[in-house]
Amino acid sequence: MYCSVIIAAAGQGKRMQSEINKQYIKLINKPILAYTIEAFEKIEDVKEIVVVVAKDEIDLCLHSVIQPYGFKKIKKIVEGGKERQDSIYQGLQGLSQKTEIVLIHDGARPFVQEEEIKKSIHVASVEGACVIGVRAKDTIKRVDDQQIIIETPDRKQLWMVQTPQTFQYELLQQAYRKAQEDHFMGTDDASLVERLKIPVKMVEGKYTNIKITTPEDLLYGEIILRQQKRC
Repeated sequence: MYCSVIIAAAGQGKRMQSEINKQYIKLINKPILAYTIEAFEKIEDVKEIVVVVAKDEIDLCLHSVIQPYGFKKIKKIVEGGKERQDSIYQGLQGLSQKTEIVLIHDGARPFVQEEEIKKSIHVASVEGACVIGVRAKDTIKRVDDQQIIIETPDRKQLWMVQTPQTFQYELLQQAYRKAQEDHFMGTDDASLVERLKIPVKMVEGKYTNIKITTPEDLLYGEIILRQQKRC
């Protein structure tokens, strides 16, 4: 099976309060984005990787991440769009025509493990679409515009969605075309497929598959890397 990966690394990450975008911050001994690419590079079923970055960071990505760590499966570094959805669409255009399965992953989510990636590929190949996620630990409240609680959803039905989000290639292309026609902007890729009334399977992942967002995450990230013996 020909599996392609799109890594979304075009976000600015303003909450990190850093002079450089968070994907290029070093965690212990190498950039966050390098750990992310590394996780997919070693998966045999992954045949190609397209990295989507900000317009003015293509050279930075090449010279600080791709070349120094000798990644072999990087097919292209693509310029991102205005919104994340635009960036993923740009990445889709850069994939091989051989692609059967597409995995979309956050560049700042470097702790995804081989087990989760392989499980995603398998489920998407059978079901058509799936996302990695974990069960909500806390009680969730829905509030109105005045911050008044109006509902307490059943926690058993609530999941926190992560990446990768994995799809059969033609299905994801169809979902993106439909979203463009309708001028619809979703919060993630799965929401575009959901609009087609096609079931998206939830695959249970790990709580360590965090997205680096704030400075505190860097401290937690170092602990995770040492637990995973990746440093």
